[in-house]
Amino acid sequence: MHEANSREGAEGAQELGAARMRALLVRAPMAVGFVKDGTFALVSEHFNHLFGHGDDTDLTGQSIRGVYVSDAALHSVQERMTAAFVSGRPLDDEFEFVRRDGSRFWGRLQATPVHWDAPTGEALWLLDDVTAARALRMQPTWTAKHDALTELANRREFERRLAEHVGSRRHEPVSVLWVDVDHFSEVIAGMGVEVGDHFLYGLGQLLITKVRASDLVARLENDCFAVLLPNCDQHYAEIVAEKMRSGIAGFRLRWGLHRTRVKACVGVVQLQATLESVDAVIGAAVLACTEAKAAGGDSVRVFISAGGYEELAG
Repeated sequence: MHEANSREGAEGAQELGAARMRALLVRAPMAVGFVKDGTFALVSEHFNHLFGHGDDTDLTGQSIRGVYVSDAALHSVQERMTAAFVSGRPLDDEFEFVRRDGSRFWGRLQATPVHWDAPTGEALWLLDDVTAARALRMQPTWTAKHDALTELANRREFERRLAEHVGSRRHEPVSVLWVDVDHFSEVIAGMGVEVGDHFLYGLGQLLITKVRASDLVARLENDCFAVLLPNCDQHYAEIVAEKMRSGIAGFRLRWGLHRTRVKACVGVVQLQATLESVDAVIGAAVLACTEAKAAGGDSVRVFISAGGYEELAG
């Protein structure tokens, strides 16, 4: 009797799990697919729609060859995917795909094995249409203003935007943050450059979630970011800085079999008359951040200048 009840309980749990999966694949606003032996074992409704399928047709059970533009493209992606999985890494890259009606689009494919101990077995695909974003990135004007790795503003664009506020006669307060990741070189040394690059991209996306649409987040060098906060005084800049510091401390990178976390220091400065140039403003923010690092890291410090005397306040 006990064994029968256990068996019935296990079967009930499996049925519930299957029902949850079906509901997720129908309701989730993302393109999700499971691939096994070169065939789509199961795909979400959004995945079907992305490739031009609907109620009358379904990619489930079909060969994955049908979504690639050529045999060569299929083999190239499969080789890269296998190499990544065997080395314990997911695949995350952009490829050209073809829809049911023959039209093409660029998709960002994020793929991982369902079981990492069986890297050549069933795989999970997450797919996003990045055609428009890719076209934008290809424009010379976009490239000139953005960092290629993180897709944030680059140093040139940040300094140009900051220069519009330095020495301005407008009375609105403007603040700048300098964010420096603690001991990031250890991540690179332990996990490699590729993992480090994905970590920096993730951190950049995290920082964007902590600011307003009118603010500017930039990557200025290696593992250092800067944030321009128009119409923001020192008090509110400190609040934003603390949100960023705590957000980074809670951020976890999960990249294949790799798991890591870091902390960061943030320097805060409000533009003031004694800071007469872009370099002076950035230098003040860096100085505050350096003081935070000297105090042990994972903290926020503020640059204050009064009567020609400069000090750092925690």
